[in-house]
Amino acid sequence: MADDTKLVAEPRDKFGKGAARKIRALGKVPAVIYGHGTEPQHVTLPAHELGLILRKANAVLELDISGKTQLALVKDVQKDPVRQILEHIDLIIVRKGEKVIIDVPVHVEGESFPGTLVALDANTLSVEAEATNIPERLIVNVEGLEEGQHVYAKDVPLPQGTTLLTDPDTLVVNITLPAKVDLGEAAAEEAAEAAAAEGAEAAEEGAEAAAEEAAE
Repeated sequence: MADDTKLVAEPRDKFGKGAARKIRALGKVPAVIYGHGTEPQHVTLPAHELGLILRKANAVLELDISGKTQLALVKDVQKDPVRQILEHIDLIIVRKGEKVIIDVPVHVEGESFPGTLVALDANTLSVEAEATNIPERLIVNVEGLEEGQHVYAKDVPLPQGTTLLTDPDTLVVNITLPAKVDLGEAAAEEAAEAAAAEGAEAAEEGAEAAAEEAAE
């Protein structure tokens, strides 16, 4: 485990919104640790250090809880929707050598053939990996790929010890061409519509004039 994932977790025995606000005011985040048939553990974690770790997907924390070390996988993070302040975090107990199922983000690298567009159809792929060796992201290289070429889940390179669980035939990346817009045709349609509108207006005015003459 990397040193930057080590945190001191302080046990807590006060709950509710009021207690949570006081915890956050002290620069900490309330958290709950579940798993492996144990009773949920309620702790607080340092907000700043935790925020840095959470920049990476599927982070595994090495917690010091009253002098005992516990590995825990980040399961759910709750943030204030406006201020983006960490409000609460759920953690799942994991052990070295244990395998877990997680969704890993897909990251596109490289430049496709000039004039083409890269469409990312699958933002994440589900995999099984060792809890202490979860890939931060899966890389898809599109360098030089031409229009009509595809990258499927089965084509995405996986780190050693990682197994793909997503359907292998799932489309991940699609190389396309920009939609063509025929400006000349569009202009012709607009001119035809304008002429039709003018013709209808002239016919209406003519009918009104004929009606007025007949009335006189």
